[in-house]
Amino acid sequence: MPNARLSRPTRRGVLAAGGALGLGVALAACGNDDGAKDSGSDSATKGASGPWSFKDDRGTTVKLDKVPANIVAFTGVGAALWDYGVQVKGVFGPTTTNGGKPDVQAGDMDVKKVTVLGNAWGQFNIEKYAGLAPDVLITTTFDSAGTLWSVPEESKDKIAKLAPSVAVSVFDRQMTQPLERMYALAESLGADLKADKVVAAKKRFEDAAARLRKAAKAHPDIKVLAGSASQDIFYVSGTDLSIDLEYFKALGVNFVEPTEAAKKESGGWFENLSWENVDKHKADIIMMDDRSQTIQPADIDEPTWKQLPAVKAGQVIPRSPEPILSYDKCAPLLENLAKAIETAKKVS
Repeated sequence: MPNARLSRPTRRGVLAAGGALGLGVALAACGNDDGAKDSGSDSATKGASGPWSFKDDRGTTVKLDKVPANIVAFTGVGAALWDYGVQVKGVFGPTTTNGGKPDVQAGDMDVKKVTVLGNAWGQFNIEKYAGLAPDVLITTTFDSAGTLWSVPEESKDKIAKLAPSVAVSVFDRQMTQPLERMYALAESLGADLKADKVVAAKKRFEDAAARLRKAAKAHPDIKVLAGSASQDIFYVSGTDLSIDLEYFKALGVNFVEPTEAAKKESGGWFENLSWENVDKHKADIIMMDDRSQTIQPADIDEPTWKQLPAVKAGQVIPRSPEPILSYDKCAPLLENLAKAIETAKKVS
């Protein structure tokens, strides 16, 4: 694995590791860098009415007199907590589509029950945020510096004065690690981890992981490419930094990898191809970024895309580059890939 920590990715690079491109805003450093990786055992709570503390993946410990009640979170984090029975008051990030339906990153969260502080990456209404009297802000971080995902650089200091923040790292680790961290965080916030739904979801995830490992082992020649589409560029994701791809690779999935030279400009995340060169890499299955910021497969009309063997064979499946970090939402991601590998024809 390359030493990706030597360079901080741009927002474009992070999103293109699975997608949402063309926005090109650089992630700037904030937070500290005193140990981004964590075992997941540093959370603690004293009950619904007692003192609360949680050590996040920046190494920062937040301590409050009571368990947070007014929680504001990035949309995907709010969706994960929802799956554990924890209701947030406000969210920021892609939450609803133009038609008012929940965005893919909102999962099963009832978007009518939350205050939306911004419905796109980097949008954040500070006045609305202050009005919620937040106890804590929770989001993810995509770099080793602990940069708070989707918190605007220009207003981060004002936001930080209103409530402490907690960050779960989704950078350069396997999916199981942030899943465990969100699981622990949800418990600290009062989630009942013994609830039937939660127990069943965790078991389903474990079974799905075993199935994917088995499928990959039985079909080692099936090549999988992770892509994302914008109007002018097709992005091919490398597996080294993304939590889903790192985990799938560890389970044995045979991924197409961009060359190190091609990934260098994005800090190790991806390779960008023109649509004329979209056939550079041979693949049997293509996983395509499912987020609303990207062009979906059904809407790609480039002739070169339609001529790809995997596309002609109908072997294109969705990918969630920013997975909702609950076992309930991550289990289907493994199941879908396992099924695709089990049933794929060798076309590359």
